[in-house]
Amino acid sequence: MHTDPILYWNAVALEANRVSHTNGKNEQTGPCASARALAIVHLAMYDAFVGTDTGTAQDPYLPGLPAAAPGASIDAAVAAAAHLTLSKLFPTQKSTFNGKLAEAALPAAGKAEGTAFGLLVGQALLAERSSDPGTGDFGYEPPVNREAHRPDPDDAGQGFHAPFFGAQSSCFAVTVAHELDAYPDLSSKAYLDAVREVRAKGIATELMGTVNSSQRRRSEETVIGLFWAYDGASGLGTPPRLYNQIVREVAVKKNNSAARNARLFALVNVAMADAGILAWREKYKHNLWRPVIGIREHDESMGPTGVGHNTFDNDSDPTWLPCGAPSTNRPGRKNVTPPFPAYPSGHATFGAAALQITRLFYDGAAALQHQPDDLFDGLTFVSDELNGENIDNQGTVRPRHVRAFDRGLWEMIEENGRSRVYLGVHWVFDAFAVKNGKPDLSKNIGGVPLGLEIAEDIFASGMVRSPVGPLP
Repeated sequence: MHTDPILYWNAVALEANRVSHTNGKNEQTGPCASARALAIVHLAMYDAFVGTDTGTAQDPYLPGLPAAAPGASIDAAVAAAAHLTLSKLFPTQKSTFNGKLAEAALPAAGKAEGTAFGLLVGQALLAERSSDPGTGDFGYEPPVNREAHRPDPDDAGQGFHAPFFGAQSSCFAVTVAHELDAYPDLSSKAYLDAVREVRAKGIATELMGTVNSSQRRRSEETVIGLFWAYDGASGLGTPPRLYNQIVREVAVKKNNSAARNARLFALVNVAMADAGILAWREKYKHNLWRPVIGIREHDESMGPTGVGHNTFDNDSDPTWLPCGAPSTNRPGRKNVTPPFPAYPSGHATFGAAALQITRLFYDGAAALQHQPDDLFDGLTFVSDELNGENIDNQGTVRPRHVRAFDRGLWEMIEENGRSRVYLGVHWVFDAFAVKNGKPDLSKNIGGVPLGLEIAEDIFASGMVRSPVGPLP
């Protein structure tokens, strides 16, 4: 193989995620399953790499693996581990993976030995995660109390995604089960400010005329909402794919060796796998309604537990609808709200975990200061949501948009978190508390603090198997 084997198979894995959300086969779909699958593949590649790289000082993720045979090819080991895990996770795409394995043109020297070791590692990783739960609703019955999450009234049959996944999963590498403080009380100023913000900034485009022109969503905010979306859309996939795409840009800019890429992409994807588990634990523990319910039922007379009174609260809007998670490449399908509770934001948690662990990888001391960085200096990024090819739900091709980030990955963490307000699918505190309009990370509220804690825990402990099992 003449290219970096980690980048090669990372690209194959990201394409598998995209295709799985396009071909209707429902293999590893949704954010939690996507993150889990990518973590398994990248951990298998990592252990295959360090087990065959005689010059490495890095420890494998799985303890007790046998030594690779002398002369085993690193490229062959990585390829075998990736091919096996991908084929088991996305079985309907196996012919594609076979083709990619053939295209890799592995040299004969050490190929058999490397392949045998890679297969052993891949089987061990799959066995390690064989008891993970699925993401179905499994008969979940939601509460109907005020504040509780219920299906989007504009998509009443959407069901509930992964209500038991977080509670029943063992974590990958965190040393403790990180938890969040409660979101702002409904009687608080912070909550009312969040209601008013998303009511104006996140409203459906066709309803923007009902909002004061000084408060409504600006064009750039619409772009930001779309840019970070990747809501399991056809032709795009999920947020873990997006964050991998960004990290690839940094890795190429830094001219990483294959050994450094093996470690970096394992860290990134393990952090996101644990982000999915812990964010979903929090989501179904707090079980907070999304704006589409919370704004329509803000007045206490509204909803299934409504109480009659004589003064209607005009911060409530019984006809409010969100701009919505974009149904990219699905003409005629409405933009609606994702089928799981609001707090915390999965986007914010995944993004903070992936990008913070990348910041730590390159400059740990500076990353802990939670300040802007220079990792994206000289780089730009084009989201697949706005690449000049993919279409909106009206069948119109969206324009291509090139975006720069002068404050680096830290700017991305903040913008990604706030982007969901502009789509009307999250409250701002689902990402972070705010003070004077800016993120306030001194409070343990929202997905960004949760993602930062996950990344910093895993990086500090060295990416070892987690002692955090399912909830009792």
